[in-house]
Order: sequence, then C-alpha cells, then structure tokens
Amino acid sequence: MTAPWDDWSHITKIDPDKTLAGDDTFADVCSTGTDALEIGGTLGMTEEKMTRVIDACAEYDVPLYQEPSNPAVVVENEALDGYLVPTVLNTRDVAWIAGLHKEWVRITDIDWSKTFTEGYIILNPDSSVAQYTEANCDQTADDVAAYAELAERALGQRIIYVEYSGMFGDTEVVAAAQDALDEATLFYGGGIHDYDSAHTMAQHADVVVVGNLVHDEGVDAVRETVEAANEAKKTRAESA
Repeated sequence: MTAPWDDWSHITKIDPDKTLAGDDTFADVCSTGTDALEIGGTLGMTEEKMTRVIDACAEYDVPLYQEPSNPAVVVENEALDGYLVPTVLNTRDVAWIAGLHKEWVRITDIDWSKTFTEGYIILNPDSSVAQYTEANCDQTADDVAAYAELAERALGQRIIYVEYSGMFGDTEVVAAAQDALDEATLFYGGGIHDYDSAHTMAQHADVVVVGNLVHDEGVDAVRETVEAANEAKKTRAESA
C-alpha cells in the first residue's frame, strides 16, 4: 500500500508559536518546493495558533498535515490532508506512547484514513521535546536500530522519526535506523541548516525535516535544503 510520503524527500515544519523570518509570508514558504508542511510544536501550542497557520497555508498547493502534541490542540479542518501523530518510543512516560492517544480516541470520532503515527526516537537530551516527553536519549546506534525495527515490525508504524531537535545528529545512528527498516519511511529532524547538512542526512534518511530554519533563516535557506534533499534522493535511487 502506497503512502503520501513515499515520494517525499523534504518536509517543512512550522511552529505556530513562532513567527516567520523577516518579511517572509506563508506563500513564500509554500513556494520553496518542500514536499509537505507539518504544523506543530512542543511548547505554547493552542488550537487557535494551529488554526491560524493552517488557514494561512490552506490556499496553496502543498500537502498540509497537523502534528498535534496533545488532543486539546487537534484541529478539524478540511484543508488538512491528515494528521501525523507522534508516539515517543524512548520515553519514560507511557502517556507519550499510548496515554494521550487513548484520550484522543475517547473524546473524538477520528478519521483513521487520514491519521498516521510517527514512531519518534528523540536523541537530544537538551531539547524541549526531550524534556517535555521525558525521553531517555542515552541510546547507541544499535539501540536506535532496535527501536526502529520494533516500531515497524511489532507496532506496524509506517513512519520512523529520528529526532535530534536543535542539533545535527550522528549519521551512523541515522544509517543504523535506515538499515533496520524494510518498508517503513525514515524521517530525520535536527540541525538541518544549509545545503550540506541536508544533503548529508538525506543520504541516510528518506525524508529530512526542517523546522527552526524557516523561522530563523527564512525561505531562501529552506530552498537550499529542498534542493539538497532532492539531489541526495536521486543519487540514492540511481545507486540502489
């Protein structure tokens, strides 16, 4: 079964609690060539902030997904192509594996045809997301590979997300995660700030995710990472 992200190489994640860089507009972000927009963040999330960004991006022809951090911020909007819902594999708090998700199921009639989980492996202990989810970031490459295989094989997750959030990660760790997967898609996020960093990680991950870059540096920098991710994906396909 094909998935929307099978042909992606790049995602731009927009944090509704942050502003865009300089004079950039959401139209500018949507014109970068990114394969999809993911609307979500860790701190300061509200339904109103999510809705503002979703509405601003809705008129442009870029796939639009919400990544809700908890059930209270989920937005029901026809402009959304779907929901990418994190499950944190290396958390110390079961709420981030199934607890919050159970509450969403309990209070909402979920459209499961548009709802997909992301098996997160969070690896930067200094990041807000690691502290917020109580992630155990002391993981070797073998540990990460095991988490990836478990998520795909035992839990049936079709997206595995290696998240270094705010720092550039270890390529050997990302490569180990990729080697452990059969059909699942590997997302990578963290420290992608220019062509070289995007190209380096896109040699191992199927999809690179940029987040801080769009807020700190702007759309020209994002375009460079799109170009790099596309080039790396093409090279990988040719060598396969």
